[in-house]
Amino acid sequence: MKIPLPSRQQWIMESKIGQLFLVASEKGLQGVFWKKQLAPLAKSLKSSEPEVRTLAQAVRELDEYFEYKRRNFTLSLDVKGAPFQQRVWEELSRIPYGKTCSYGELAIKLNHAKAFRAVGTANGRNPLCIVVPCHRVIASDGSLGGYSGGMEIKTQLLKLEQEVN
Repeated sequence: MKIPLPSRQQWIMESKIGQLFLVASEKGLQGVFWKKQLAPLAKSLKSSEPEVRTLAQAVRELDEYFEYKRRNFTLSLDVKGAPFQQRVWEELSRIPYGKTCSYGELAIKLNHAKAFRAVGTANGRNPLCIVVPCHRVIASDGSLGGYSGGMEIKTQLLKLEQEVN
């Protein structure tokens, strides 16, 4: 007997920083990506399917973020990762809007002061760019470090948040 796979759908969102590929399951948002994912595209955002309702909410909240009207996201999330990654992503969500934190500071907050490289790796594997604000993490010397969307986008996101503060 085959166990049915959870339903997932994808939406391509146009934003100030370019296209975002949103993926949701019936449990919540699974990712905000820079490239198209292996999930079927939703035909519209006007369906009653739970994953489509999540996609519609994600588009609404991201639009509000880009319009300087939202600092925190209220979406249900359905993110998969190793326990350490989950802890890093939870800690990323605590970095205040418009502020930055270094990889080393995050490692200390996680009670693993020497694990800054592991924190960096987990940060780089965050599937929920913007929603879980990995763009707010910088190197300890104040340089921007890396970003899955590229340095230009990381700079734009940090600038957007600093314009409001």
